[in-house]
Amino acid sequence: MSNSPLVQATILSPNHSGRRNQKITKIAIHHAAGVINGRNLAGVFVPRSRRASANYNLGSDGVIVLGVDESNRAWTTSSSWCDNRAVTIEVGNSTRGPQWLVSDYVLKRLIDLVTDICRRNGIYPCTYTGGKDGVLQKHEWYKNTNCPGPYLGSKFPYIANEVNKRLRGNNTVSKPTGGLYRVRKSWSDVKSQKGAFKNLENAKRCADRFRLKVFDANGKIVYPVGKTIDQLAREVISGKWGNGEERKRRLTQAGYDYRAVQRRVNQLV
Repeated sequence: MSNSPLVQATILSPNHSGRRNQKITKIAIHHAAGVINGRNLAGVFVPRSRRASANYNLGSDGVIVLGVDESNRAWTTSSSWCDNRAVTIEVGNSTRGPQWLVSDYVLKRLIDLVTDICRRNGIYPCTYTGGKDGVLQKHEWYKNTNCPGPYLGSKFPYIANEVNKRLRGNNTVSKPTGGLYRVRKSWSDVKSQKGAFKNLENAKRCADRFRLKVFDANGKIVYPVGKTIDQLAREVISGKWGNGEERKRRLTQAGYDYRAVQRRVNQLV
């Protein structure tokens, strides 16, 4: 098993479990919760007392440092189930909290790295489902933590989409007939799912039966047709969705991305 050719330095951490016991089928993206370059980020995980590590460390400077060989299980997500299946990546921020932004350059480097990992490990499509069944994984699903942070977390559908664009341009990748359409109450409510369908019409019939919605592989509502982020933001400003936690709850239950809507609201007011 080879590591990414994008690696610019190697600073190995002793904090890992040795050979992973599962095939690589997932990628867990974390944020460093700090503005830190690649070499220093990798160095954080060198002391044994740290008891944590990542396969790759992508610094705020865009430098990618190998921390744990891909063939080994890093200690990253607080879940042996996930860590054994996932190549894990720590990403340096461009600002501190509460948003924990990531620069456009580092985001591009992250997409480069995820694409390379998928290509070398035969992962296609690169999916983000909002749950553990997808390829892209979040630390917050396995531990009570705000990781990968509001900004990077909101970019998972975009990352999956951009990676798949690149993978489709590679003739060595076998292309499936299409992604799955998931029938749920809302994208974030994985437990409410009633089915996943290759055929959109079958998904629509299931949604009608249970009065639910149909989402594509990137979490976008495809049935019934949802409102745009701009439309929702203007409705929020006019008071149609309430305030605070009530607004968050109502938008989420309706199947919309609360953070994306609120970000647009902040731009408009």
